[in-house]
Amino acid sequence: MSLLDDIAACRVCEANLPFWPRPVLRAADPAACVLIVGQAPGTKVHASGIPWDDASGQRLRDWMQVTPESFYDQSRFAILPMGLCYPGRGKSGDNPPRPECAPLWHARVRQTLPNIQLTLLIGAYAQGYYLNDSLGLTERVQQADQYGAFFPLVHPSPRNRLWLSRHPWFDAEIVPQLRARLRGLGL
Repeated sequence: MSLLDDIAACRVCEANLPFWPRPVLRAADPAACVLIVGQAPGTKVHASGIPWDDASGQRLRDWMQVTPESFYDQSRFAILPMGLCYPGRGKSGDNPPRPECAPLWHARVRQTLPNIQLTLLIGAYAQGYYLNDSLGLTERVQQADQYGAFFPLVHPSPRNRLWLSRHPWFDAEIVPQLRARLRGLGL
């Protein structure tokens, strides 16, 4: 059995999920040079099994200035959320990613992706896991160019309209930096 088969068969947190376990990721091609680390699938992505197959994904692709065909090309992009299955609904949106997933799977998946040159850390959960600092999300995103192979981003969810409207520097400065980094990788 391959690692991706093991992940597909994972039932570690099944008792804590509102639906059946359906790990959603894309990490089948070792040629991928960009890793996208988000939060966890929402209900639409859980239903389709396609990561970022929602309004958040459309906005992310717009920020990246890539087509859906390019985005889902596993020889270019790998996608590995912090929580691989839909975690359920909370009081103000979806629940946080299940805490079991990243420690169980991330290092193993990353070992199969030797050509990753840029990792997009989307949202506070991904940034908190991968970045060893005490900054908050806004400060990390403001300093995106200071993290080398990591690039912290705010989550592209429509629920973040207020954050985006309060931080116009994101569209003016960070999005162009992101696009330049991707162009520098030939994407």
